[in-house]
Amino acid sequence: MSEENVNHIVFSKNVIEFVTVANQYCAFVEQHASTTRKEFIEKMQKIFPLLYLKASLLPDIGLPAEETSEKFVSEVDYNFLLSKLSAKLGRFDSYQEVFDEAMQFSETAIDANLSENICDIYQDLKDFIMAYRIGSQDIMIDALTECNNSFKTYWGQKLVNGLRALHTLIYGDNDLNEGAREESSTDEDDSNEANNWVTKHFTNHSENPFE
Repeated sequence: MSEENVNHIVFSKNVIEFVTVANQYCAFVEQHASTTRKEFIEKMQKIFPLLYLKASLLPDIGLPAEETSEKFVSEVDYNFLLSKLSAKLGRFDSYQEVFDEAMQFSETAIDANLSENICDIYQDLKDFIMAYRIGSQDIMIDALTECNNSFKTYWGQKLVNGLRALHTLIYGDNDLNEGAREESSTDEDDSNEANNWVTKHFTNHSENPFE
């Protein structure tokens, strides 16, 4: 692939818009402690379909990735974030899965968790963004290819499944402010802990992902 073609792809309108939304998604998830449960759920309901739309418009490069992109989100990072999101969502975290390959072997409903869906999407997007910021065209093409393939085979389904659960929470008979008093008493400590973690691992969260 020529340098001109690579430039045309990695800096194309659809790719830049996807990178921007992916960056905003990751920044919001990392800063979730500054929101109430209701605000967090309502924000996720809006960003999920936007993220799906922008990912679906990514160009199909048609080439296998030269090598697996570097991973920036460690297992420790993932588990830390998962525990915080699970606590944020509380009893609204769990929902019954409809589209799961394991269902064909089960006679009972499969339980899923919004916090896990959000973290799985975050992990792929954060690895993609951090690789993209390196600025090497080869790395950017590999990261884009890997992220696009993962969207089609993995986190795209996580996203639409999670959106169904979010829709039910918002438009169903649910008091999303339930437990707000208890939650608010620990918000400051959680926010400080989360912000310290974000600062330690990922310090650049400007809206322009190339800065």
